[in-house]
Amino acid sequence: MATSIVSARTHAYIAQSGRCIYCGAPMWSRSPEDFAAAHGISLVDAGRFQLTAEHLTARREGGSNSRPNIAAACLYCNRMRHQRKAPPAPLAYQAFVQKRIAQGKWHPAHLHKKVLRNQSA
Repeated sequence: MATSIVSARTHAYIAQSGRCIYCGAPMWSRSPEDFAAAHGISLVDAGRFQLTAEHLTARREGGSNSRPNIAAACLYCNRMRHQRKAPPAPLAYQAFVQKRIAQGKWHPAHLHKKVLRNQSA
């Protein structure tokens, strides 16, 4: 039985407590306006934290839309991973992102202060 991508994404979002698998930031799925207001950021900035479904094994490599293969990732992390010539494995990418966050170099500085301040990834 095929799992819908929306169902798998929602399941991952709940299992991950609404946080991105890579950067640990909270994400929004329904209202960028509410998210922006809650964090004191612009709508443009809120856009980077939109919930997306991340295929841990890419579909072109045989991955499916099944729950075990879908994680919840913010739009920014998902896009940055797949803009690379050869996207790194999920765990390697997560380590890379966490290293950049520790250096204050992943999301813009004002977002580190406002959105990632309560990060517990």
